[in-house]
Amino acid sequence: MSAGEAVAGPDGAPRCPWALSTTDYVAYHDEEWGRPVHGDDALFERLSLEAFQSGLSWLTILRRRPGFRAAFAGFRIAEVAAFGDEDRDRLLADTGIIRNRAKIDATLANARVLADWAPGELDELIWSHAPDPVGRPVPRTLADVPAVTPQSTALSKALKKRGLRFVGPTTAYALMQACGLVDDHLKDCVARRPGDGPGDGHRARQPVTHRPR
Repeated sequence: MSAGEAVAGPDGAPRCPWALSTTDYVAYHDEEWGRPVHGDDALFERLSLEAFQSGLSWLTILRRRPGFRAAFAGFRIAEVAAFGDEDRDRLLADTGIIRNRAKIDATLANARVLADWAPGELDELIWSHAPDPVGRPVPRTLADVPAVTPQSTALSKALKKRGLRFVGPTTAYALMQACGLVDDHLKDCVARRPGDGPGDGHRARQPVTHRPR
């Protein structure tokens, strides 16, 4: 087995190596990462959490996700857009989240921008940058998984042009991976969607008992 290839988990099913470092990652990897996500509020949450992850491990964010959801009103855009100075002060004092002033301010500012968009507009913009899976080689090892792609760079530029913050190309690609715009599960990973990519002869997804950068 080459370094970075899928590794058998406790149940014997092969998974991306990063998924086996903690039990938190196993569930996230199997049930969420790479699955298609739609809906403006849901995508706002993912976009916000990826921004908070910048410079940190995803595990740090994943374990605080319940705290983030409680602090940011479930990431409902209209509600976060209405947050005022008292809410900002509350967030800066909340030990259940990452108390980074710039990231908190960016999340609030992004909500205010998105509140003026038409319903479904964020979903449409993000998913318009999903690459054709037929044209993407299936990654066999972690070394085959990029950190940035032309599509993530284009998505980053499109979001920034519309006034959103903390949406660099790397963050945009992490969003694309997490929300299923791309399937970067390794070729032999049990969580890989069958038929995603040229020459992907992977069997149909097996039931499982139940990243990140």
